[in-house]
Amino acid sequence: MRTIVCVALLCISTLSLTHGQRRFPEGFKFGVGTSAYQIEGGWNEDGKGESIWDHLVHNYPEKIADRTNGDVACDSYHNWRRDVEMIRELGVDIYRFSLAWSRILPTGISNQVNEKGVEYYNNLINELLKYNITPMVTLFHWDTPQRLQEMGGFTNRLIVGHFREYARIAFERFGDRVKIWTTFNEPPQTCRLPYEYDAMAPGLDFPGSYTYLCTHHLLLSHAEAVDLYRKEFQPTQGGQIGITVDGSWAEPVSEDQREASDITMQFLFGIYMHPIYIGNYPQMIIDRIGNLSIQQGFKKSRLPAFTAEELTKLKGSSDFFGYNGYTTNLVYMNDEANTANFRVPSFDHDRNTVDFQDDRWPSAGSPWLKVYPRGMYNVLSWIRREYGNPPVWVTENGVSDLGGTRDVARVQYYKDYLNAILDAIDDGCDVRGYVAWSLMDNFEWRAGLSERFGLYYVNYSDPGLTRYAKSSARAFANIVRNRWIDPDDMPEPELYIPGPGETITTTTVRAETTTKQGDDDDDDAASGVLVSKLLIIVSFMLFVLNM
Repeated sequence: MRTIVCVALLCISTLSLTHGQRRFPEGFKFGVGTSAYQIEGGWNEDGKGESIWDHLVHNYPEKIADRTNGDVACDSYHNWRRDVEMIRELGVDIYRFSLAWSRILPTGISNQVNEKGVEYYNNLINELLKYNITPMVTLFHWDTPQRLQEMGGFTNRLIVGHFREYARIAFERFGDRVKIWTTFNEPPQTCRLPYEYDAMAPGLDFPGSYTYLCTHHLLLSHAEAVDLYRKEFQPTQGGQIGITVDGSWAEPVSEDQREASDITMQFLFGIYMHPIYIGNYPQMIIDRIGNLSIQQGFKKSRLPAFTAEELTKLKGSSDFFGYNGYTTNLVYMNDEANTANFRVPSFDHDRNTVDFQDDRWPSAGSPWLKVYPRGMYNVLSWIRREYGNPPVWVTENGVSDLGGTRDVARVQYYKDYLNAILDAIDDGCDVRGYVAWSLMDNFEWRAGLSERFGLYYVNYSDPGLTRYAKSSARAFANIVRNRWIDPDDMPEPELYIPGPGETITTTTVRAETTTKQGDDDDDDAASGVLVSKLLIIVSFMLFVLNM
């Protein structure tokens, strides 16, 4: 009798363990990501040419918060085997990384191919495939070759042809093994921040015009690369190609500010994705910039117009919707008196909405990043409604801190944002995969080495740049392996290194969930795990007594 009870309790405990725990769908892929300038180092080794980031950090070191640079960064140019080892430890399906255009084509022009640069990426790709890790390769992650920037970069239409030929070389050299491509990562970091606010690189301050020229030529470059791939390479190589955009959910401060949210989402997402999914820039953006341009004395709109042929190439030019999401902003409309004091002309004045963040939301290591997981759900739902539920890859998501390996807040961040993605999937969003940012701490652009996003800690004071698994690396690996989120899982790091101002302790403190109140599924899941554990203990005791 006791044996029957024991078996019954074990069955009940197994059912209880999975009750309330939503599993990630069959076929859902997990990955981790990096970008070339942030990790590679070797900035001028083996024939690599200068990029706009090399130029910025060497000529304007004061523009970097801690005056560091990416000359060495994580030295992945030499440590790529260790990179792959860490990816294997995480157990992920995919490694998302970018090619450095100027490592392959030193001047950005296709007449000179740097074979040592090609060899580096071949070695990395082959090592990944050796361990059944799928490479997801980004052609461009903000590092325009400096010689092309001297010609105007993406504000010069000539770059469209140069990008097409760069893409051709990448497809020819790597496309037999690379089956997932993205053309561009986060266009605003190439076109808006550098030209509107003297942020990122090249770091200019010319609001209202260059951002639209850059955006226009970037989209044309994307269309040309995709057209080339689909006509000459996809039929034999069989891969997929898309583009990744970024943006924060625009939460209206009140219901009567819903228009502010709609306008903001079009300026953040629609300006890039409407031409691809709908067939042109959003009409509201065309009209607003056109009307304001005439009022401001311009002879024509500051937003260039596509030709019919260009629109034909653009529409449908992405096999998936790549989305990078980190945080959320509250928004409301600026008034007619321009109380927000936006410069005229400027992107901000064209959009004419004001954004800010709620001080009650948990902070991170970056001043722009506050934790609001529901924003991830809201963006994915917006994409589903706006663009007919395309296949979506969350190609970046993560959170920063200022150091340390017992990164309790990051563990909770991943759990809460992944739960938000599961909410979106439950509501019908076609989310195919999730790529955590980032594999390891790295050069965080204008913040230098001061902000850390990594699952692995990089010891920058060690000449060998030793990497250690943080608590988040082990927690994320558990999610990948189990395919569900254990709310109680808070593992210890490989090596405990306290963060700035952190009191040295020997036990991990559990972070409070940042999921919105009222999400009862997580509470049910936690209760299910607790009950299952108790039942397992009881059944084991009965089994021992029955022996």
